[in-house]
Amino acid sequence: MGDGDPKAPYAVLLIHGFGANTNHWRFNQPVLAKLAPTYAIDLLGFGRSDQPRARLKQEPPDKIAVHYCFDLWGQQVADFCKEVINKPVILIGNSIGGVVVLRAAQMLGQDHCKRVVLIDCAQRLMDDKQLATQPAWMAWIRPMLKAMVSQRWLSTALFRNAARPGVIRNVLKQAYPSGKNIDDELIDLLYQPTQRDGAAEAFRGFINLFDDYLAPDLMNKLNIPVDLVWGEKDPWEPISEAHNWKETIPCIRSMNVIPQAGHCPHDEMAEIVNTILKESMARVVEEPFRSADG
Repeated sequence: MGDGDPKAPYAVLLIHGFGANTNHWRFNQPVLAKLAPTYAIDLLGFGRSDQPRARLKQEPPDKIAVHYCFDLWGQQVADFCKEVINKPVILIGNSIGGVVVLRAAQMLGQDHCKRVVLIDCAQRLMDDKQLATQPAWMAWIRPMLKAMVSQRWLSTALFRNAARPGVIRNVLKQAYPSGKNIDDELIDLLYQPTQRDGAAEAFRGFINLFDDYLAPDLMNKLNIPVDLVWGEKDPWEPISEAHNWKETIPCIRSMNVIPQAGHCPHDEMAEIVNTILKESMARVVEEPFRSADG
């Protein structure tokens, strides 16, 4: 957590993506904190946060389990903003963290959230509402797929197979196509939280989110300016859809494409992204938001 300039009219809150944690902002938080108080938190189930047992939507209530979803994480972020930061915020999210900050921005409203920055925001292509965009054969296998991944023994086995340093390194080679900054520190910061007893539970909850918020639906109801940052070679979130968002969603103010970067340009190409983030921070003061009717 950086102290920043206490006189800054806003603070910054950084929200990580799936499987990551606060340390994924290792190259960003110290830089942004020179301009404004800058915070990062671990979403429930990830990093050093609590990792309660997952309860799927179709499962009966359980006093010690939680339904991992964007309402849960969005409320966590909104509560942190109100109870800890206690001043207007800029919310910055990567991957699923992008959907989380959009939901939190809705909850906070314009008085508390002044701007949102989405870094390769998750498009959630496996959501039921995206079925029309998927190959026809997907409709046939979805019932079996859903039934399988809801089984705790299988989701835990999948998680344990993925939570190995060698596998993590191979995934990073896809996510970071330039190969830049794939170092032992990065692998360790992603690997260590997977060794906690409850780590597989958040994984189970997330891979079973087949009916939750989509980023465009949230943005189309948002009266808060949004900036997009996208890796040109993101292997998982098509940049073509990001361009479509920019052309069709009124609250989006800018889009910056990072050449040669993948899904996590804030870590892969930190210096470039930090410059863009500082520009977004400056706009909060220079360009107060005006809605379409005002």
